[in-house]
Amino acid sequence: MELSQHHLDFAFPVPGAVPHGHLYRLAWQGCRVMGIVNVTPDSFSDGGRGPAAALAHAHELLAQGAFMLDIGGESTRPGSSGVSAAEELDRILPVLEGLRGSGAVLSVDTLKPEVADRALQAGAHLINDVSGLRDPKMVEVCAEHGAPACIVHMQGEPRTMQLSPHYGDVVPEVYGYLHQQAQVALAAGIPSVLLDPGIGFGKTVAHNLSLIRALGDLTQSKYPVLMAASRKRFLGLLVGQPQAPAHTRDAATLAVHLHSARHGAALVRAHDVAGHVTALQTQAALAWGA
Repeated sequence: MELSQHHLDFAFPVPGAVPHGHLYRLAWQGCRVMGIVNVTPDSFSDGGRGPAAALAHAHELLAQGAFMLDIGGESTRPGSSGVSAAEELDRILPVLEGLRGSGAVLSVDTLKPEVADRALQAGAHLINDVSGLRDPKMVEVCAEHGAPACIVHMQGEPRTMQLSPHYGDVVPEVYGYLHQQAQVALAAGIPSVLLDPGIGFGKTVAHNLSLIRALGDLTQSKYPVLMAASRKRFLGLLVGQPQAPAHTRDAATLAVHLHSARHGAALVRAHDVAGHVTALQTQAALAWGA
């Protein structure tokens, strides 16, 4: 068995990408790590960082081997009420400016088209939209910039998504939605997409487990898949520790993400970058040789 091959296409130069026709292609083998950089006082896991601390943390994650960074200025934890676009930009723009020339591939985690637009102007390369490109303006922004989009499935919106999640059949509904949105994005001129099943975004524990167990159904498509289970509450519920601090869920996170890598995930979004890089390298060596 060979390591899986993945790529994203951009309409502009990106660190590590090479010209591919009229685009630039970033290609990689196996599963790589997207490090989480939250610039939010109310993140469920690692809030309280201002831009200066977040920038220092970003450089630390790069030194630990992060392949990409995902920068967020608005918490999307269950129950969160959001912030204005101006406040979100005040948080993330100094981090983007500080990472110019770092050689990092930069994603911005936002559901606001105006934030995505400014972020891409400031040096971001990828938009991670937890609302799954529901807003046509977000599609327009990504297409105009020639930037890939990560399409995340979320039932409802952050403030209410965990009140009463319900599906007829969660796997075909979620995966069908992702493929439908991917076709919309590509038809509109977005050069590439990532698909994320949205673990914890409007899902019960049973929904999350069903999606994780069926991940191979999603990774069989032509689109790279991102798994983002890091430190989420359902992991604590699985082991009977729902109230334990979020950082104690790193081992459970790693178990889910290693499973995802074995089933074809292209990226995992993680807080514990060093642990993930080491574990993924070890798993790859065991499965495919050093």
